[in-house]
Amino acid sequence: MEKKETLSADYFAQVYDAQDDPWNFETSPYEAQKYTATIQALPNSHYRKALEIGCSIGVLTKMLAEKCLNLLATDVSEKALDFAKVRCSDVPNVTFKKLSFPQELPDDRFDLILISEVAYYLSEEDWKLAIHKLYDLLVENGEIVLVHWLPEVPDYPQTGDQVHYSFKKEIGAKMNNVFKTRTEQYRIDVWRKS
Repeated sequence: MEKKETLSADYFAQVYDAQDDPWNFETSPYEAQKYTATIQALPNSHYRKALEIGCSIGVLTKMLAEKCLNLLATDVSEKALDFAKVRCSDVPNVTFKKLSFPQELPDDRFDLILISEVAYYLSEEDWKLAIHKLYDLLVENGEIVLVHWLPEVPDYPQTGDQVHYSFKKEIGAKMNNVFKTRTEQYRIDVWRKS
């Protein structure tokens, strides 16, 4: 099987140029149920400093902010971030930043990092490198939450299962899997730095 490259910023620019909410985050029952499950999967009731990678138009961001003292939400798309800023304009504890993951990451430490439906846009090699970078951004006992769609998408370099399996293989010895669930459409894994 041919290995695919990481999807570029141009790919996402085209997606958002074609539609403001390309994955129907605002209206999809699937997304609403998955967001609720994601928030319920968080082991702690509150986090001091959290990082959301790939926040898109900020639907999950707004829910996540209720659990965080400070939340940094990032995305590669300026257009998506503009929508997210409007959606979260009444949420003072959220900061938005345009970053191209995994090449660009904040210079900070976090007790929660959320990667929801993002890592399968990366090639296998880029994701493996990213895993170690993310681990280094975590404080002791910090958590990484992975949430990914499971059916194969021809455009995407990896499947959701590939993303989660390679995370476990790369860093599982240094982290504890403290929560996991799987539906027909998505899976959630929460890993804690030990």
